[in-house]
Amino acid sequence: MTPDKPNTPDLKAAKLVPDTGVIKTDAPVKTAHTPKSAASTKTRSTASKPVPTKAKAPVQHKSTKTQASRKKAPAPRKPVTNQRKRKPLSPNIQGFGKKISSFIALMRLDKPIGILLLLWPTLWALWLAAKGMPSPKNLVIFCLGVVVMRSAGCVINDFADRKVDGKVNRTQARPLVTGAISSREALLLFAALCLLALGLVLLTNSLTIKLSLGGLLLAVTYPFMKRHTHLPQVVLGAAFAWGIPMAYAAQTGVLDKNMWLIYLAVVLWTVVYDTFYAMVDRDDDLKIGIKSTAILFGEQDRFITGALQAMTLYALVLVGKAFDLGWIFYSSFIVVAGLFIYQQWLIRFRERTACFKAFLNNNWVGAAVFVGILLEFTTK
Repeated sequence: MTPDKPNTPDLKAAKLVPDTGVIKTDAPVKTAHTPKSAASTKTRSTASKPVPTKAKAPVQHKSTKTQASRKKAPAPRKPVTNQRKRKPLSPNIQGFGKKISSFIALMRLDKPIGILLLLWPTLWALWLAAKGMPSPKNLVIFCLGVVVMRSAGCVINDFADRKVDGKVNRTQARPLVTGAISSREALLLFAALCLLALGLVLLTNSLTIKLSLGGLLLAVTYPFMKRHTHLPQVVLGAAFAWGIPMAYAAQTGVLDKNMWLIYLAVVLWTVVYDTFYAMVDRDDDLKIGIKSTAILFGEQDRFITGALQAMTLYALVLVGKAFDLGWIFYSSFIVVAGLFIYQQWLIRFRERTACFKAFLNNNWVGAAVFVGILLEFTTK
C-alpha cells in the first residue's frame, strides 16, 4: 500500500552522487525523537558535503614553494677553493726576502743589458782566438766571469755615487740611496764578487791571471772618473773591453796585435752607447756637477756619436782583414750599419726615453757581429 506522502530525506544529510543527479542519504526517517547517533551522522554528512562553487587551486606548502623557486632560479655557486689559506710570513722571512731583492737590484741582475753588452765582445775574442769553437772550459769561465764582474762594477759604481744618485731622477730609487743596503754591506758584496771572479780566473793560465789585475783596476777607478774628467765613457770602454785580452790569452796563451784591433773597436763602440746613456741624465748631471761625454759633446753629440759609429765599423773591417774573415762576416756590417742609423734617428730630438732606447738597441749590434763571426767559422 502506497503512502500518500513519501518520507523525503533530509537534504542537509544528503550526498550528491556524482554524474547521476540522484540524492542518496543514509539518514534515517525523521521521527519525533531523533537519537543522538543520527544527529552526529547529520553533522558528519554536512561536513562532507561538496561545495558547489568552483574549486580553488591547491595551496602549496611554503617549503614546497620555496623548493620550487630554488629549482627555477638556483643560487650562484660559491667558488670552490681547496687550497688552505697561507699563513702570513714572519717578519724575519719578509725582511730577508726584501734584503735579497735589494742585493739583486744593487748588482743589476734584474737588468741584464749590461751583462749582454759585456758578453758579446768577450765571445768575439774567444771565437777569433780559437778560429772557431773555443774550449768549453774557457766558455763557461768567461760567461760566468762576465756576470760576476759586471755585478761587481755596478756595486762599486753605486757606492761611489751614493751621495749624488738621489738627485738624479733615474737613480733616486737605488738601494744605497733608499737605505735598503748600507755602504758596509755594499763593500762586503763587492769584495765577495771580486774573490769569486778571482777563483774563476785561477782556473786559467798565468797570463790571464796577470791581466785580471788590470781589469780590476779599471773596474774600481771608472766610477770616480765622473768627477775628474769629461771622458769617463772612455774609461768604461777600456774596462768593458778588458775581457777581450783576457779571453784571448786564456785561449791562445799569447797576445798579438790583431787582438788589439778587436779591443779598439769595442772601446769606440762603448763610448757611443754610453754617451747615449749619459744623454738620459745630462740635465741632472749638469745640476750636480757630474761630467760625461754627453756634456762634453754638447750640441755636437749626434755628429760625434755618428762619427764614432763609422770608426767602429772601420775597426771591424780591419778585424776581418787581420783574421782573414770572408763575406759572411762583412755581410753582418749591413745589419750593424742599419742599427747605427736607427739609433741616430732615435736620438734626433735628444728625448730621454728615446736616448735610452738607442742605448738598449746596441745589444743587437753585438749580437749581429757575433753571428757573423760564428757563421764565418761554421761554414769553413
